[in-house]
Amino acid sequence: MASLISTQCAVSLRKSGSRFRVTTSALSLSSRSYSSKTDCSAEYLHKSVVPSMHYQKSLPRLPIPKLEDTIRRYLAAQKPLLNDDQYRTTEKIAQDFQKGVGMQLHEELVAQDKNNKHTSYISGPWFDMYLSARDSVVLNFNPFMSFNPDPKKDYNDQLVRSTNMACSAVRFMKTLRAGLLAPEVFHLNPEKSDTDQFKNFIRWVPSSLSWYGAYMVNAYPLDMSQYFRLFNSTRIPKRGRDELVTDESGRHLLIMRKGNMYVFDIIDTDGNLVKPAEVQSHLKHILLDPTPAPTFPLGLLTSENRDTWAGLRDKLISAGNAENLRLVDSALFCLCLDDESMRDHIHVSHNMLHGDGCNRWYDKSFSIIVTKDGEAAINFEHSWGDGVAVLRFQNEIFKDTTEKPLVHPGSAPASVDSASAVRRLDFNLDSELEHGIKKAKENFDSAVSKLTIDAVEFKKGGKEQLKKSKLSPDAIAQLSFQMGFLRQYGQTVATYESCSTAAFKHGRTETIRPATVHTKRCSHAFVNEPGKHSVEELRAMLNECSKYHSQLTREAAMGQGFDRHLFALRYLSTLKGQALHDLYTDPAYAAINHNVLSTSTLTSPAVSLGGFAPVVPDGFGVGYGVHDDWMGCNVSSYPARNVHEFLQCVHKSLEDIFSVLEGKPIN
Repeated sequence: MASLISTQCAVSLRKSGSRFRVTTSALSLSSRSYSSKTDCSAEYLHKSVVPSMHYQKSLPRLPIPKLEDTIRRYLAAQKPLLNDDQYRTTEKIAQDFQKGVGMQLHEELVAQDKNNKHTSYISGPWFDMYLSARDSVVLNFNPFMSFNPDPKKDYNDQLVRSTNMACSAVRFMKTLRAGLLAPEVFHLNPEKSDTDQFKNFIRWVPSSLSWYGAYMVNAYPLDMSQYFRLFNSTRIPKRGRDELVTDESGRHLLIMRKGNMYVFDIIDTDGNLVKPAEVQSHLKHILLDPTPAPTFPLGLLTSENRDTWAGLRDKLISAGNAENLRLVDSALFCLCLDDESMRDHIHVSHNMLHGDGCNRWYDKSFSIIVTKDGEAAINFEHSWGDGVAVLRFQNEIFKDTTEKPLVHPGSAPASVDSASAVRRLDFNLDSELEHGIKKAKENFDSAVSKLTIDAVEFKKGGKEQLKKSKLSPDAIAQLSFQMGFLRQYGQTVATYESCSTAAFKHGRTETIRPATVHTKRCSHAFVNEPGKHSVEELRAMLNECSKYHSQLTREAAMGQGFDRHLFALRYLSTLKGQALHDLYTDPAYAAINHNVLSTSTLTSPAVSLGGFAPVVPDGFGVGYGVHDDWMGCNVSSYPARNVHEFLQCVHKSLEDIFSVLEGKPIN
């Protein structure tokens, strides 16, 4: 279960090579009474003429694949991972499942789905999977996405940037809650659908039919049901299964610095954003606060095993800390002000993914982290939602803070009594709680000390050249990982690529399986026997890999993978108290779900880096992006794997691929 970030929502809605635009930030919007281009209230980012949730009611439902298709796709994904004897065994087990228990479970799942038309068949089990996991959310679940620097260098000052980001985040929240945030839509023909004329038409179409109106002009609205969890939300530890809590009455911000926790109201009693100069004054007060770092920083407890943390939270409440915990849980979000400056992008990755454990509250739906030198990132808890909502938020915040900052370098903070407005939270800790925090620090340090992160940039080509060659950029990136791993370890292993199913009501993610018979054949040719194949033959193999990967991507985005279906059937079987079918106890099933290569792609003008830890001890966590004329990877590993060598192998693989595209032989 990966901390994966995916921007591949509804990629199946495009044909290979066709152009489309993602409306994640820079929409041309107009209001019912005036254009948002000329008037945008200080309280809102924009005022969409189409209500935020206008399409939600009419979104299509996530389909349950046919069982025979799921089994066929499962076996196709197993083929490159198994020898002939293993494959025959797995094939026999899978076919037995399809004809017997699997068919019964599938029919029950379909019947259950028909009775729950307000949601998707995967939503409940997926929440349950995340919330029932007992591992620490740090490294195992929470990913990060770092912001690009503000193009105006002076605005990267820690106080200026954190003030602007906090204010823009509140403006986003108010825009969303007022129904004025532009709906999230994929436009395949933006000249028709992303226009004032179309928006002024579609707003009058009843919401029960609005999706069909968008579909008629090749626009695909996305599910926005996760968005309400962005603010005032926290994952509360409970024994056995955690709980998501959202308290929209909270008007305050949670700020962490040196492990100390502070709150102040960032929304006034009328529901308006506090004046930015006052927010600046309050944050300056916190940055200048001489209070030393606590000996026992409470935030460390959120990095613990969930059952351990649940027990310690009960003790915190018994010790008289209930009101302070309520303030933490109900805060709009967490703003972490770090005293460290970043040395390089590797330091950024480590700091934003885990930090030192003391200046974080990992259970908040998201935290904005701003370092002493103005580097900024979002670290988010994963159970409540996926990358689509967080990326939209990040894009909007970056756009707003860089284009319409509310405070400026040299602008004076308001002359207000910040000492009274800001409250530092003091917690009562007994010896048992102090011991629990000390133990949490030991466990945290032990876990993060094992993590290595490295990155590589391939500068010899990117999206433009690949599209000219009629190849899928994502397919080629994935192929380079397959080739790289084969070059390093001589194997093809289970590989996971995250794909959003947000084109459907309450869709979450589906898995693309990039390790295929085509990538195995192609990798073997490039790595083990390049001299045996002509440039034309190698080029043909690249074409085949690209074509098949594009098919898998389209299927996954349309809810036609196999992973979520098999997961839901297993979940149903367990609920019924049945013994698991051999399909689920087959070593091949365990192996394909032991994702040695866990990958997720992310490209956005707001984002400089994205990353997450490996999902298995002997794995790699691969965050990557394919840009117009270059490609980049940000990869993590534990001691069982050598991440530096892996990236060298990936780079060599990309060099070979681009040599072939230029008609040159490889050696």
